[in-house]
Amino acid sequence: MRKRFIVFALLMIVSLVLGACGSNSKEAVLKKTSNKWTETKGYDLTAQMEIKSGAEPRTYDVNVWHTKPDFYRVAVAQQGEKDSQMIIRNEDGVFVVTPSMKKTYKFQSDWPKQNSQAYLIGALAEDLKADENAKMTESDKSYVFEVKTRNNHSKMLPYQQIFIDKKTLLPTKVSVLNEAKEEQIVITFKKISLGTSRKGTDYAVEDFSKKGANDKGTTDETATKENATDEKAEGTTTEKENAKDDSGKTSENATGEDKAGTKSVTGDAQAGAEIENPEFQTHYPVLKWDNVKLTDEKTVASADGERRILTFEGDKPFTVIEQAAKTNPLSVPVFAPGDPADLGFTIGAITDNSISWEKNGVSFFIATNSLTREEMVEVASSMVNGEVK
Repeated sequence: MRKRFIVFALLMIVSLVLGACGSNSKEAVLKKTSNKWTETKGYDLTAQMEIKSGAEPRTYDVNVWHTKPDFYRVAVAQQGEKDSQMIIRNEDGVFVVTPSMKKTYKFQSDWPKQNSQAYLIGALAEDLKADENAKMTESDKSYVFEVKTRNNHSKMLPYQQIFIDKKTLLPTKVSVLNEAKEEQIVITFKKISLGTSRKGTDYAVEDFSKKGANDKGTTDETATKENATDEKAEGTTTEKENAKDDSGKTSENATGEDKAGTKSVTGDAQAGAEIENPEFQTHYPVLKWDNVKLTDEKTVASADGERRILTFEGDKPFTVIEQAAKTNPLSVPVFAPGDPADLGFTIGAITDNSISWEKNGVSFFIATNSLTREEMVEVASSMVNGEVK
């Protein structure tokens, strides 16, 4: 009997040891992924972003270039539409470019350091490290982390699930969730190539503002590879591989000119646009806020055309100004206050007291002394055309 007990105990110990060897702890996976995602000199990636909120789901193609230390180019284009937008960071600053409107806005911002984006793998690595309560589960092919988000949408979309391929240790999918843990945004990575580096001139704003993202050449034509053999084997995911995986009323306006010759404008100059449309329907926010209501609505004539002004009062007062968006006859970038704000459907500009953006030929500006940045994003994301909701 004693012999049998000893044999049984030995078998249990062996099985426990083998089980421990066959799986990685959360800390071990975090360390490996962080090193792999952040120590490379640069990367190119392509992804597909689906936004499920709103009347109809929208799908966007996302293309990212990154070269250390701080060069970025993010191109976003809605599928089925001609227009695209880009966020570019180079040695001169941060820019939002909308080629179809001939508009380029310059920001004095440290983007993306303080505003994590799920399509930037370095930002995902920081998200994983920042959440001490991150949870990890496993499937046959993936590590799945649930962590907090760290961006302008964090109040509405506080959680994200990051799927990491066990073989490549690269992300395959990110699901962004609301408070009820319902999927609102899905980013599927089609291809990630680590070890790419580009010259600073490849991030020149002038080239993109004139031609657009698709005329600059493919992501492989201007990139040079480091550690080609090792990185190519370990640092790339393909679409085929991913298919197999689990799935108040004031504004902060700037005047004057900066040293780079960038002209400055007031809050009327918004970041992000699509098509010029001199006739537009008034848009209203759809909010489930208690004690906030529309108290005044008027149309005011200006040199740039009619402006619709909506005044909301209550516990969280704010003002919405809308007018038809116009193309920029100049090719010189204009200064935009605050930071770039990725609203999902477009890229805008946000300060502590205002948020501005353009969409479907309409220019929007929200001014407030009462809303937080997260609440301004919530208002902006809820705007729909038609009657008061």
